[in-house]
Amino acid sequence: MNITAIHNEQNLQPLIQLKNINVVFAQKTALQNINLNIYPNSIITIVGPNGGGKSTLLKTLLKLQTPTSGEVIYSKNVRIGYVPQKIHLDHSLPITVERFLSLKKGLKTQEISTALEQLSISHLRKNNMQKLSGGEMQRVLLARAILNKPNLLVLDEPTQGVDITGQAELYQLIHQTQQKLNCAVLMVSHDLHIVMADSKEVLCINQHICCAGTPDVLSNDPTFMRLWGNQLSQNVGFYTHHHNHHHTLHGDVCGCNSSAVHCQNKDK
Repeated sequence: MNITAIHNEQNLQPLIQLKNINVVFAQKTALQNINLNIYPNSIITIVGPNGGGKSTLLKTLLKLQTPTSGEVIYSKNVRIGYVPQKIHLDHSLPITVERFLSLKKGLKTQEISTALEQLSISHLRKNNMQKLSGGEMQRVLLARAILNKPNLLVLDEPTQGVDITGQAELYQLIHQTQQKLNCAVLMVSHDLHIVMADSKEVLCINQHICCAGTPDVLSNDPTFMRLWGNQLSQNVGFYTHHHNHHHTLHGDVCGCNSSAVHCQNKDK
């Protein structure tokens, strides 16, 4: 399937274009014929099975991986803010949140204060990075990503290890940040079905783009509303896949045409 996302309703120039991207490692295909246009203010969520190429796609986009063939075209004004899945800190060298953010050269103290305030974590300024909770760490990494005022925010599995309520809060924060910065968002999700409700398009990648679509808004489901409440249902969406294979609960591909549950049982 050859899909170019996202739909460009305002005839805007893309921030980044990926054209016929192929990445091969030792004769093993990681990405095949990927075409993707990222437009200003778009919100894209990428899902897919483990080993499906999501990380390779991000590395290619961030110039950390050279494609075997194809072309990545960047607009002259693109500024990327990147939120990694996690960072490795030396526990023998404590560092405060403020000091960590000031490692970016040329920053003024006020710029750091503004980023902390924007993400409601000013109270963490003097806290040690090594002692932050998972949710606090994600907010600090997001604060670092917005310091250069990006027009494209790239997040690698920001909700991994966060419960469903925490996911809703983080999605709300990402959406608020996107609105304030007036930027595009490209997010990789570890969950194959639960995604950010504000995603304009969801892409499922398994070496190639298997399918693309929009999430179902769970706030339209009264049962979900009763179970989880207003905040969760407004910020979390459910994506239905449309391709000829199934995924197990662990994200692996099940190459049969019956239900995913049957496939899992068959493999046992």
